[in-house]
Amino acid sequence: MWNCSVSLTLGDLMPDSADLRAAFVEGMSRAATFVAVATTDGDGGRAGVTVSSLTSVSADGEQPSLLVCINRQSPAATAILQNRAFCANLLAESQQDIANLFAGRSATDRAERFDQVDWAAGDLGQPVLTGATAAFECRLATALLWETHHIIVGRVVAVRLTGNASALLYGQRAYRKAIHLTEDS
Repeated sequence: MWNCSVSLTLGDLMPDSADLRAAFVEGMSRAATFVAVATTDGDGGRAGVTVSSLTSVSADGEQPSLLVCINRQSPAATAILQNRAFCANLLAESQQDIANLFAGRSATDRAERFDQVDWAAGDLGQPVLTGATAAFECRLATALLWETHHIIVGRVVAVRLTGNASALLYGQRAYRKAIHLTEDS
């Protein structure tokens, strides 16, 4: 039998929601994850956004599937929902500038972001970023609005892999890279 009760302690139990949110954000910052840029193009417009919430759902269904979470206020979320297709570009270690560009950390206007990077249209016409360690071109399967974010599930129709398997990571509020640990580490 599983006991699903969970308690939060950061010193003492925190009763107010602002403290719970702060502890949640701090805790999640400690989880290193890969960095991806979700891109889309079509009647809903061309858009892209840096995401750290991307995961596989299944490799064994009708088609492989993945999900991405994007803030509902992001123009990229709106465009993906309208275009009904997107590409999840898993960035390589050397692509920090691209991550920053699509995260809005540069002065480049949203409309000009794609002029700043090399890309090509994939099988579905979605922008595949050159140099990404992996790119998953997807058809929109379903989407759910959960509070502040759209949870977007895509059926993968094409995968492009490069020779560089070293993905860019983000954790503890900074870009990171993976290192191989030996059994002695």
